[in-house]
Amino acid sequence: MVKPLRKAVLPVAGLGTRFLPATKQMPKEMLPVVDKPLIQYAVEEARAAGIEQFCFVTGRGKTMLVEQFDIAYELERTLAERNKAKELAMLQAQAMPPGAIVSTRQQVPLGLGHAIWCARHFIQDDPFAILLPDDLMLCDVSCMKQLADAYAATGGNVVAIEEVPREHVSRYGVIAPGATTGNLVEITGLVEKPPVEKAPSNLTVIGRYVLMPEVIGHLSRMEKGAGGEIQLTDSMAKLIGAQPFHGVLYEGRRFDCGDKAGYLEAQVAFALARDDMAPAMRGILKKYA
Repeated sequence: MVKPLRKAVLPVAGLGTRFLPATKQMPKEMLPVVDKPLIQYAVEEARAAGIEQFCFVTGRGKTMLVEQFDIAYELERTLAERNKAKELAMLQAQAMPPGAIVSTRQQVPLGLGHAIWCARHFIQDDPFAILLPDDLMLCDVSCMKQLADAYAATGGNVVAIEEVPREHVSRYGVIAPGATTGNLVEITGLVEKPPVEKAPSNLTVIGRYVLMPEVIGHLSRMEKGAGGEIQLTDSMAKLIGAQPFHGVLYEGRRFDCGDKAGYLEAQVAFALARDDMAPAMRGILKKYA
């Protein structure tokens, strides 16, 4: 039997230096796209895949991320008194059940692999998802739901992958592809930020993963990789051959909201995808075309 996927880890300890001064006091994951913060998009995507338990790997000054999903008693009372039923229902829908969110600290910035290792007591012996909120997904079917379905079918590690121009592969983790069935690609190798001439393909891993708990044993060795950091990709690669490992060519669009241009594009795309905002956004675009 394949264990159900119920846990997700969200690494959110970064400083957001590319968005200073906006992120001097506010976590970058709280930056809104239209009217919803990045962290909420990620959590809702995971919940659409059946995930029920969340661990935020945070840093100093990031309590706001957990509070986003808490009950705001004063605000809800005020909305009720003013008969703002729609707004009240929206807040109540996003509140998480008691105990659904925990947080742990990554005291030093040693890389994504280290951040995941910090959540080891939450993960225990269960399969778990990883969502990087900087990668904002616009999909008809939740990107994490697509991965969860692939995990249920294969019983092993699954990552979201996409094609990028060959000259950009050095920015990403790159897979060595094996057999392909539909949108499911067997992964025979993984390398983090390879030089263009050494990249095994132009298929790259984005910020959505479903991993088996055995990856924690490899991460615990604290081996440094590209950039002198503890790379998650390096430990994932060590699972290949011992466990099923596949990439999913997901259906949808990704916006890199860790980049200013990507963040601005996301504002446009998500506004155009909403019936209540699309006419206004089209009008704005005409003014600046």
